[in-house]
Amino acid sequence: MSQTPVSQWWAPHLHADRRPILLARNRVEAAIRGYLAAEDFVLVDPPGLQRSPGNETHLHAFATTMIGEDGGAETRYLHTSPEFSMKKLLAAGEQRIASLGHVWRNRERSARHHPEFTMLEWYRAGEPYTAVMDDCVTMIRIAAETTGAVTLRQRGHEADPFAPVERISVADAFRTHAGIDLLGTMDADGNTDAAALAAQMQATGLAVPDDIQWSYLFTRILTEKVEPRLGMGQITILDRYPASEAALARRTPDDARTAERFEIYACGVELANGFGELTDAAEQRRRFTIEMQEKARLYGERYPLDEEFLAALEIMPEASGIALGFDRLVMLATGASRIDQVIWVPVAE
Repeated sequence: MSQTPVSQWWAPHLHADRRPILLARNRVEAAIRGYLAAEDFVLVDPPGLQRSPGNETHLHAFATTMIGEDGGAETRYLHTSPEFSMKKLLAAGEQRIASLGHVWRNRERSARHHPEFTMLEWYRAGEPYTAVMDDCVTMIRIAAETTGAVTLRQRGHEADPFAPVERISVADAFRTHAGIDLLGTMDADGNTDAAALAAQMQATGLAVPDDIQWSYLFTRILTEKVEPRLGMGQITILDRYPASEAALARRTPDDARTAERFEIYACGVELANGFGELTDAAEQRRRFTIEMQEKARLYGERYPLDEEFLAALEIMPEASGIALGFDRLVMLATGASRIDQVIWVPVAE
């Protein structure tokens, strides 16, 4: 006996409701491709199948088995980002590159998350990370113009994409929205003090979980107190992340406690994550090792390091890079409430 699908998105009457949004998605994609071409970006097509899907603690990959002609089997992963491949291209000599394609992340499904989604990622060699900030703001405005959206909307919140952009450091955002002195929980080299952060949480009335790892506490405060207040009325750039929360970014030149990592928000929704890219291969290996140790502690698994990527990093030029969740951008520009409304064929639940 066949089982009726829970979500029959392909039913003609449901598709008719979704189709205007999907056609708007296509128009936004065409407009952004036009911007990239005008800025002399080369569109590249990285493979999804990789030896390593990425080495960040809380990113979870889909694994598969690649079988050679001799019958030998090796584990491969669907990438969580095309970053490693694209940085190899920067090492090879490319200057401005972009990729618009699918990425995969396990353990992620909600109104704003999908296990397979479209990521727009681009890099500028020899340019500061403010350059990709500016690119991203321009693309958000292009999406709004293309769909005729005067404001971006999500769950009752609005943001004017054409208003002056708010740029705020993570430390200032924590102080303003959570009453937390984040930099006061780090020493001059950026080493973190979980007990100090837990004490501040208690003093401000925030519940402290049993696991008082600094990174976990940071994420709890960010997601519960800070992120919901970002991008209200205008686009917000959350800048200068703690160095311990920026495994792929170089440190800021004026303060070793922070890094050239930023995220861009509208209506409380994170749209993009960008970096002044780390090019120190030894430091990158050290950070990845720490990330995988923490992943093993929390989730009982770790991913291999991409040795080709680390070798390429030795000759990669200074660069800035950013990844934009394309589906989320379309959601905000069309007012869609769920990510599966803006995906032509959602992954079956």
